Amino acid sequence: MANALVLVEHGEGELRGVTTELITAARVYGSVGAVVVGTPGTTEKLQSALAEAGAEEIYAAEADFVDDYLITPSVDAVSGLAAHLQVPVFVAATAAGMEIAGRVGARVASGVIYDAVAVEGDGKATKSIFGGEYTVDTTAAGASPVFAVRPGSVEPQPQAAAGNVQQVELPQPGPTAVKINSFAPAEKGDRPELTEAKIVVSGGRGVGGSEGFADVVEPLADELGGAVGASRAAVDADFYPGKFQVGQTGVTVSPNLYIALGISGAIQHKAGMQTSKTIVAVNKDEEASIFEIADFGIVGDLFQVAPQATEELKNR
Repeated sequence: MANALVLVEHGEGELRGVTTELITAARVYGSVGAVVVGTPGTTEKLQSALAEAGAEEIYAAEADFVDDYLITPSVDAVSGLAAHLQVPVFVAATAAGMEIAGRVGARVASGVIYDAVAVEGDGKATKSIFGGEYTVDTTAAGASPVFAVRPGSVEPQPQAAAGNVQQVELPQPGPTAVKINSFAPAEKGDRPELTEAKIVVSGGRGVGGSEGFADVVEPLADELGGAVGASRAAVDADFYPGKFQVGQTGVTVSPNLYIALGISGAIQHKAGMQTSKTIVAVNKDEEASIFEIADFGIVGDLFQVAPQATEELKNR
């Protein structure tokens, strides 16, 4: 029997990186059970990868109607298993994941910890509050505490396990469930997904415009094999699309390397990236608050520094 449950993040028949992070985090409770919610055949494609990641048990919650509904099938599968097993639940702290976390917590009468960056067991976790200004230790009560873990905050440590598959029957969603009437897949480029990227290069107001992103930010990101992000100021000025906004009102990232170009370091932005393993900041203002959290800071013109870095990377 699993001692903790992880809601599997997957797409196009492949496991998403955050799932291995969740399994690693959940291992503090013992053996891990991975819950796969999808159409028939989904679990078969993921079984090997889940076993390699460390899933002792794999709960296949499959039904033809899964792709026709938002959130509800996942909530039904996870809450049903959690209520039966009386074990903690781990989900990714994405927009969908956090809604699932709240609903599961309500159904199993247990506390929910959002945006956790570390989990210690016994319902305890560490998270950031007030826009990342403080880090607190908190505890969720109940037999099945729910942890929404920030992607990129846990170093994945695959650990081969049995990967035994058990079938789970999903109930037909009720009349109040949100049904999907049409679906258009998000446009994908050659760069990694922003929330899962190990390297992120972000531009701020100092980039000067969309041309700055195209000429300076994107080439450096591409040379590093990373994703591109933007500050709220850059997005508000129409320098870059809003879906790439990093910050409290955008997406939260926690890559191994975060490069901030022309970003002053407002609290709103720092809340979305300050758990990055290494932060490099380039800004001509030596008083910019981004330098307070940067591991390496360069006071200089980003239009000179970034292209030089890009060229040096090409030469290597």
